[in-house]
Amino acid sequence: MKLCLVLLILLFVTLPAQADNAWQAWREGKALLLMRHTLAPGSGDPAGFVLEDCSTQRNLNNEGQQQAKRWGKLLRQQHNGEITVYSSQWCRCLDTARLMDLTTPTPLPVLNSFFAGRGDGDKQTQALMQQFAIAQTAQPTVLVTHQVNFTALTGIFPRSGEAAILALPLTQPATVLARINTP
Repeated sequence: MKLCLVLLILLFVTLPAQADNAWQAWREGKALLLMRHTLAPGSGDPAGFVLEDCSTQRNLNNEGQQQAKRWGKLLRQQHNGEITVYSSQWCRCLDTARLMDLTTPTPLPVLNSFFAGRGDGDKQTQALMQQFAIAQTAQPTVLVTHQVNFTALTGIFPRSGEAAILALPLTQPATVLARINTP
């Protein structure tokens, strides 16, 4: 019984410390924050999907919009300087990134979904790892993407709006420093 109590205490002391260390690595540019777009009900995209036409895609609902705004608030609490934001070209990812109101997101095609054969998961994941095969970025960096991309890189099946702080350089599987649920 005493051993269980000690283990529980260690768990609750260690988890916040790990999260603090992960956030510090992110602030120092030694880690990235990889995020699945916020809530856009459904899965995949409707028939007739056109990348340049948001009306043909699954889009954020009101809760997804609010989640994105809460993410922006949390990220500004973690870092009060410049933050680089990259996003998939899908509207739900770009909208998540824009609603965080950190900076204008840069579309990054390797973050595009490859669900249902829309892209090449292996090539995109390798290209993402090559792009971030560096020990440090110039400033904290956020990548907004899709479940399949997140899972391919980390092995984690994230909920909408879930994120992970990943150590640099990126590897496969990525070194996950912390998982962060939607604020």
